[in-house]
Amino acid sequence: MAGNTFGNIYRLTSFGESHGSAMGGIIDGMPAGIDIDLDEVQRVVDRRRPGQTEGASARQEMDRVEVLSGIFNGKTLGTPIGFVVRNEDCRSEDYDHLKDVFRPSHADYTWQMKYGVRDHRGGGRASARETLCRVVAGAFAMQALKTIGIEVIAAARQMEEQIKQAKAEGDTVGGCVSCSITGVPVGLGEPVFGKLNAQLAAAMMSIPAAKSFDMGAGRALTSMRGSESLDTMRMVDGEVRFERNFSGGIQGGISNGNEIYFEVGFKPIATLMRDIPSIDTQGREVTIHPRGRHDVSAVPRAVPVVQAMAAIVILDNYLLNKTTHL
Repeated sequence: MAGNTFGNIYRLTSFGESHGSAMGGIIDGMPAGIDIDLDEVQRVVDRRRPGQTEGASARQEMDRVEVLSGIFNGKTLGTPIGFVVRNEDCRSEDYDHLKDVFRPSHADYTWQMKYGVRDHRGGGRASARETLCRVVAGAFAMQALKTIGIEVIAAARQMEEQIKQAKAEGDTVGGCVSCSITGVPVGLGEPVFGKLNAQLAAAMMSIPAAKSFDMGAGRALTSMRGSESLDTMRMVDGEVRFERNFSGGIQGGISNGNEIYFEVGFKPIATLMRDIPSIDTQGREVTIHPRGRHDVSAVPRAVPVVQAMAAIVILDNYLLNKTTHL
């Protein structure tokens, strides 16, 4: 199975399944000499932890990050950073009834067809628990970016009432996460096929349940005229200033020094707490009676994941940019 490594210079390779013994990863390409606050890494990871928000999975995981290598006396060594997070609250028996059936809109059917085998316990490798590894790598990346004045912030609109209502009805809801990146210098991004916006889109669309990506003004640009949508420039005290930022801080695939912003849309969680018609591995029609611990919406816990993936992309491109200039 390929596709478990993300990034060019700053790279994450993750491993683990939802109900395996642990999740973990190897971070390669982190520069040496960066001060690392491991307590801050844990705080970032805790924002993604289950059981903390309305409608979140009741799975009780402490998600304690164990750093195995690459850090000494609070500084990066420039060597691979290895880490693990133990899975402590697995209830695999909750998924026994799914062993021979395919849940609609899940990865069950496609994984079975592609690999001929799948881990039905919580979705295995296709589970959103895999994003834990991304958040760890993103937490390290954000501390490196802070040293050069780059900040990544992600947020979602308040959804408590929507989530409460959907939960009461055994249903789920989708929503959006927005992200803002400030302090990015001009010049990040590698045209033609390595455009910064394309890399961000790929990063966001790799997150489970992500279904849309809007850069800058996004789809609103399709209903504008050219005269309405230009990011006009002028000189202020000898520096270029943009009067508008419909492009979202990226033009021609290269950062222009403006704020980078985008929005990621997430579909409703596919597991409903109500009977669901489907088929089994023999092609017979069945009714699934879901049980177990599941999120009502991906959105609240996706916020730190979006932030982390954005940080990984920006740090990777910052380091890549360093290799293109003498």
